Amino acid sequence: MYDIVGKRNLWYAISAVLTIPGLLFIFLGGLKPSIDFTGGTEWEVRYADAPSAAEMTDALTELGYEEAVVTELGDGVLRIRTEPIDLIPPGGLDPGPSSAGPSASASPGATGPPTASPSATAEPSPSAEPTPAPIAEGTEFAELEDELQARFGEGDPQSVRTVGPIIGADLIRSSAILIVIGEIFLLAYLWMRFGFRFGSAAIVALLHDVILVVGTFAILGYFFNVEFDALFVTALLTIIAFSVHDTIVVFDRIRENSVRHAGESFGAIVNHSLLQTMSRSIITSITVAVTLGALVLLGPPTIRTFGLALLLGVVSGTYSSIFNASQLLVTWNEWSAKRKARPART
Repeated sequence: MYDIVGKRNLWYAISAVLTIPGLLFIFLGGLKPSIDFTGGTEWEVRYADAPSAAEMTDALTELGYEEAVVTELGDGVLRIRTEPIDLIPPGGLDPGPSSAGPSASASPGATGPPTASPSATAEPSPSAEPTPAPIAEGTEFAELEDELQARFGEGDPQSVRTVGPIIGADLIRSSAILIVIGEIFLLAYLWMRFGFRFGSAAIVALLHDVILVVGTFAILGYFFNVEFDALFVTALLTIIAFSVHDTIVVFDRIRENSVRHAGESFGAIVNHSLLQTMSRSIITSITVAVTLGALVLLGPPTIRTFGLALLLGVVSGTYSSIFNASQLLVTWNEWSAKRKARPART
């Protein structure tokens, strides 16, 4: 029978190698928040001359946007992010003359039935998709687009959005509150169901998973300018739930075997339990990982970071449930037994 518990120092070392570099890059400022958190203007566009990210960055720097961040999304599409840029003039967007027809009201001397404007009387179709408001001429964004099109040819904008700094700050606060509340409720549930020792070991393993995912994005952000967006918070909450779910399966089997094998040591009971549940945990994780891997490789760029965070969290959650949470229980139990034995020997 393979002794997993006996090699727990090796598993601790592997966890340290996986998490410590990420922690260092977190403190070095490697995490790159997206426009959702920092505020600013972001647009995705494809130009006729297909400039590279470096060429676009140089052009924006010449135009006075030194802080601009340009990312290549593939198929010639560039994602450009700058400080907030005006999309609508201060007086509001001038709709201009309506192309839908004359006004709904007819003059008193007019002959014939009045012609109603479709925009004034027609009900919108439920299946019609909302269209974004046009960028008004004369705005800062329109002038910037004209300059870029003069350099790189006709542009085909995919999307444009501006997020204010207040909205970004609110999102950061809400995300932190969500994660903290989730941790507190999970800790309370584990303490009530399994006791203080089991619950604390599960939370430590959970923190291992969160640090690994966040640290990986800090490394990617430091070297490749990979940003995390609002979906990243959703991924973290999902990782927390998945990691705890896998740990509970192992803990339930340990509690059952503690009754069936009452005469054995706690380390042997944990080892039995891990061997009995390992295949189930690994097969479940592989099934989810294959789906998430396809999402990362073949999915749209907008949810690629979300899929990558989930993939890392699922793999890390399976590892921590087997090789961290259970091993911490054994280490804690042995340390407690030695501590109780010292007064007896004295």
